[in-house]
Amino acid sequence: MPTLTDDLALAERLADAAGEAIRPFFRADFAQETKADSSAVTEADRAAEQAMRAILEEERSEDGIVGEEFGSVREEAERQWVLDPIDGTQSFIAGRPIFGTLIGLLQQGWPLLGAIDQPISGERWIGAMGRETLFGGKAAQTRRCRALEGASVATTSPHCFSEDEADAYLRLIAHCYGERPWPVYGGDCYNYGLLAAGHLDIVIETGLKLHDFAALIAVVEGAGGQMCDWQGEPLNADSDGRVIALGDPARLDDVLEALHG
Repeated sequence: MPTLTDDLALAERLADAAGEAIRPFFRADFAQETKADSSAVTEADRAAEQAMRAILEEERSEDGIVGEEFGSVREEAERQWVLDPIDGTQSFIAGRPIFGTLIGLLQQGWPLLGAIDQPISGERWIGAMGRETLFGGKAAQTRRCRALEGASVATTSPHCFSEDEADAYLRLIAHCYGERPWPVYGGDCYNYGLLAAGHLDIVIETGLKLHDFAALIAVVEGAGGQMCDWQGEPLNADSDGRVIALGDPARLDDVLEALHG
């Protein structure tokens, strides 16, 4: 059985391989198409996932793999590597370097480690449950937040929310911003890295799939933050895709109260 240190080293190599596959396509010509769920996929997405899968098949052939582009194998395995080769494909297509490669490892459905890699800027967050998150090789630390008023909130797009979810989101924004509602939009997984590094206070999303959030949990929590669903419950493979990330876990009750009125 590989050690956690072995798994972290492997996650670093997976991120390196994905980055090598992605960089030649950035702000260049590449093929793209629209998937059945109306999201975009490019040849960079597929090349990066194939590169990571090849390494896992060679070195972790007993582990399962859950990938955004090529589905699942060995779904019965206790350990599952969860891959999102480009989280934020629309940003990648637009030439905005705020997308990222996500690499997560679950043990019996619960998060064990995670990495967020931005292959253009060279920024990388990597963490494991019970260990400090590293950002650029140094310990990352979320920031404290004494109250919701003045907290910085990010979400990828308000268009992702249903009507009821949008109402809840706007209640939270009103508590945080008052008369100057200027939350941060766009960013996908990059927002969670910024939160782990102490630049954002809250990230809130809905409609996420396992490959969108599995890698984020260890990164955020290893930096002193917390991730949960909209009911305050811990995230795992069965979560419904409504996600809260907090830089300061002390604000959880305040956020839940704002969301649920």
